[in-house]
Amino acid sequence: MINKLFTIFFVAASLTSCKAQRQNKPNVIIIMADDMGYGDLSCYGSTLINTPHLDKMAAEGIKFTDFHSNGSVCSPTRAAILTGKYQQRVGIDGVVTAKQHRDVGLATSEKTFAEAIKGAGYVTGMFGKWHVGYKTEFNPINQGFDEYIGYVSGNVDYHSHIDQVGYLDWWDGDKIKNEEGYSTDLITEHSVNFIKRHKDEPFLLYIPHEAPHGPFQGRLSKEERTLGWKDGAKQKDKMSEEELNNIYKEMVEVMDEGVGKVMATLKELNLDKSTLIFFCSDNGASRKVGSNAGLRGYKSTLWEGGHRVSAMAWYPGKIEPNQVNNETILTMDLFPTIMSFVGADTPKGLDGVNLKNNLTTGKALQERDVFWGYSGRKAMRQGDWKLILTSKNAEPLLYNLKEDIEESNNLASQHQEMVKTMLKKLEIWSDDVNLTSKKQKS
Repeated sequence: MINKLFTIFFVAASLTSCKAQRQNKPNVIIIMADDMGYGDLSCYGSTLINTPHLDKMAAEGIKFTDFHSNGSVCSPTRAAILTGKYQQRVGIDGVVTAKQHRDVGLATSEKTFAEAIKGAGYVTGMFGKWHVGYKTEFNPINQGFDEYIGYVSGNVDYHSHIDQVGYLDWWDGDKIKNEEGYSTDLITEHSVNFIKRHKDEPFLLYIPHEAPHGPFQGRLSKEERTLGWKDGAKQKDKMSEEELNNIYKEMVEVMDEGVGKVMATLKELNLDKSTLIFFCSDNGASRKVGSNAGLRGYKSTLWEGGHRVSAMAWYPGKIEPNQVNNETILTMDLFPTIMSFVGADTPKGLDGVNLKNNLTTGKALQERDVFWGYSGRKAMRQGDWKLILTSKNAEPLLYNLKEDIEESNNLASQHQEMVKTMLKKLEIWSDDVNLTSKKQKS
């Protein structure tokens, strides 16, 4: 009888402890779209693409209007979000290409948010696109993630999972292990499964989707690539504009459907009020497909269309619903923010800032300058003012984004002292992050 009572007491105490731990340590989910434009969600004005689940997330939390990817292409933004630092500082200032950079990657000496959060007792999982290193030593499993299924290149065929130069690129941990299925659905399936298996312990889940990056394929599309594939022709150029737009619409909507499944799983398991979710895109839409909502430029440029992206934060009970946030935020800010929410130690030397008080109480962020650099181009923000250098020897361009979000009215000649000040800041930043000496270039 005594043993039975002890067992009952022990089980009850364990359940109480787990509940307390759950209340004190929120789950964290980061969802990242790939090459999705600022205007590609219906909650950001799209009338062509239906995204009810992301719209719901925005309505139940915060929708950001001045959120920026650290890079205007894939790899730099991913390096920044993982490390909380400017990507130039960690040596990933350009695209880690399947053809030219198979020996390049994010150094394992850099501490990722997955490694940092494990110190607070979290289990970590990642399902989807890595794109900061091909070699096994750079694999997510070796950079803080307990579980990983996905691909390490910039994109794969959504059905055959062959990369841009003909290699099979679908991994389970640090081993190649292909599986049948449409990549967007597989990423969602593994993410939902991870949540169900780890519902009784605090977890961090990183879901970097492939969609809507090319190759442009829907669920019923035929595979484009087979092993040894060498066709350098861009698949999107083989489609009519109507076909391309219809496939792109489907790709975004299937991703949105997957977000809905993740959120439904949280609700089903009573985890919805103990889970913090961030959603964003890794850069703006490309030149040919997708919408940047009238912003100038597109992916790979440093105009607003290249790096101002749709983004939202969701945490019922902690983040009030129906908020529109106009603060200037970068993807690297998510690292210190997550550490603050979960009570983990934040590594020293991060460039990102902690957004927690802003998200939960509306406290304004301290004003700061932010910077971009890519392929010989540089840009910076100082309040509402943005300075752009379109090449090394180009004349500086200056815009007041509060009055000219389209970046159509160059005011450099009217504010020469401001231009000098901002150019000096750009020079200091470039030296600080060692911008010009990194061996990895796009």
